[in-house]
Amino acid sequence: MISTTMIAAWTLVAVAFFALVILLYVALRSRARRLDLEKADLEKAVQAFRSLDIEAFRNLVDSAEDAFLRDNLSPKKFREIKRQRAWAALIYAREAGRAATALARVGQAAQRSSDPKIAASGIQVAENAFRLRLLTISASLRLLTGILLPDWSSRSLPPLVDQYERAAETLFRLSRFPSGRHGLIPR
Repeated sequence: MISTTMIAAWTLVAVAFFALVILLYVALRSRARRLDLEKADLEKAVQAFRSLDIEAFRNLVDSAEDAFLRDNLSPKKFREIKRQRAWAALIYAREAGRAATALARVGQAAQRSSDPKIAASGIQVAENAFRLRLLTISASLRLLTGILLPDWSSRSLPPLVDQYERAAETLFRLSRFPSGRHGLIPR
């Protein structure tokens, strides 16, 4: 004869087992989702860096180009062109900032890798992303000033362009690592 206590005990064991199965399922599913997101972040970052025409951006923020335009255009036309160029450069800076955000996520994912080379690259990527983001904020403020005060001569933004190129180089190097057992995406 089975007692009520025995039935209650087996019911609790079954409920506990069922809860454990659910927790295991949720954990595995969230980990798989996180890995998919990390892979998507890498692809998104690489795409963001490849989509930005750095030479066009460099031309827009070049102080020598501004000087050339100032010398060859009427003051009114120069202000109009300078504002348009500053708006375009601001859009580039915003896109560079978005790329830096995606780059930071990739760096964080790489830092969790079991491969020491990838983890070290992840640190470098995250640092580059941070520097790039700070430079995009600074550049955006200067570009907004240039839009409001087009006659104000500002120095060019080569630190932003150079940092962008360094960050892109680091990202492309990191993206060549395999994403297997010891790769960029930890398992």
